[in-house]
Amino acid sequence: MRLVFGLVLVVGLGLAGFAVYMAKNFIQQTQAELAHERSQRAPNIETVDIYVADKPLKYGQRLRVEDVKLIAFPKSSLPKGTFSEEDELFPNGNVSPRKVLRTIEPFEAILGIKVTEPGQEAGITSQLEKGMRAFAIRVDVSSGVSGFLRPGDRVDVYWTGNIGRNGARTAANSTGEVTKLIETGVKLIAVDQISNVDTTEAILARTVTVSARPQQVASLAQAQSTGRLSLSLVGAEDDSVADAIEVDQRSLLGLAEVVVEEKAPEVEKPQVCTVKTRRGGEVIATPIPCTN
Repeated sequence: MRLVFGLVLVVGLGLAGFAVYMAKNFIQQTQAELAHERSQRAPNIETVDIYVADKPLKYGQRLRVEDVKLIAFPKSSLPKGTFSEEDELFPNGNVSPRKVLRTIEPFEAILGIKVTEPGQEAGITSQLEKGMRAFAIRVDVSSGVSGFLRPGDRVDVYWTGNIGRNGARTAANSTGEVTKLIETGVKLIAVDQISNVDTTEAILARTVTVSARPQQVASLAQAQSTGRLSLSLVGAEDDSVADAIEVDQRSLLGLAEVVVEEKAPEVEKPQVCTVKTRRGGEVIATPIPCTN
């Protein structure tokens, strides 16, 4: 009896071990097949190592080697102006560091448009593109859009002045006091002494500095010295081009132009000189050549 019980126990243990072995093999095979299927599903993304911010960076802050780190970034969606080499981002290490022009958040790519050249200060000169010049325009609360202007905004510039009434006319046949659009989409690079594009507080400016071509600078200087300049803020996503605009008092009020008829010049009559003589009771006028 004991022999039978022992035999049954041994057979039971053998069957249990065999079942565990088979279950283990089945689980391992299933996991391997799942891993293989997942690897087939995963896209093959090519990456590039680029430098990103390791901590928040603010306007005007020095960019140091310890402020950035390398991470893998998908090559297909790589933004323009990134840095992949330390010698490119830090040519002289921390000796001549770049300065931050715009706020950069952690893990945000370091882009060329957001930092200055090595050793360059974060002033308005760093925001001038090649061939552009900085020009200051005097403004007040009304002409400066009530303090809503920020560095980086674009504005249209209007000139208001008097062109005189002595026959002078503009291309739109305007006379007297005229308001005319002279420049469109001019970029602001500073408001008063603030050139930080990330500023959020209201600025009641006395001057704004714009980025303009030399020809535009000459036009703005002439306009500012001969009349009043007003700014009109352009929408952030507005890429339309404004038409030529010119308004005088006559067109503003819808007044018809008064046509003044010119009188024909008077023809000068020839002068006749006479000598009067009396003959009895009769006076006779005799024509003679005029001497004066």
